[in-house]
Amino acid sequence: MWDLNLSAEQLARLGLSLGADVPVFIQGHAAWAEGIGERLTPLSLKEPWYLVVAPPCRVSTQAIFAAADLTRNSKPITIADFLAGKGGNDCEALVARRYPEVADALRWLGQHAQARMTGTGGCVFAAFDDEAGARSVLRRFAAERPAPWRGFVARGMNQSSLQRCITI
Repeated sequence: MWDLNLSAEQLARLGLSLGADVPVFIQGHAAWAEGIGERLTPLSLKEPWYLVVAPPCRVSTQAIFAAADLTRNSKPITIADFLAGKGGNDCEALVARRYPEVADALRWLGQHAQARMTGTGGCVFAAFDDEAGARSVLRRFAAERPAPWRGFVARGMNQSSLQRCITI
């Protein structure tokens, strides 16, 4: 990317040592990730609008992954299952128990759309068909959950903005 003369695949392999999410960001397009993030299958998904809610707490990814009560026996799902809306987040129930603010965000946003937690949290998100719907719920959120609660609207994208500007 910075004239290193490395292919996207080489950069993705290096990036994997930084985190499981890095390869998909280097590739710059929506993908189904397997393994620990190193096996990517490109996908073309709907591009909904998302409302992301950030509760006033910090969730330690390390503490969640180290928790003895984290469920670790979920059956892997297929791409077809994912596209059909199946699957879940094994960390969500544990984080909601340990962080009441996350549980509150899931309940509040769940009144307006299917609410889900990002990774190990603590942000919560919901998809909307259009920007107006997401912004309408954001206005209600801002009125009912003032600072330090935060929320924002973002568009789902199959290709990153950066990827559109550069070629690796």
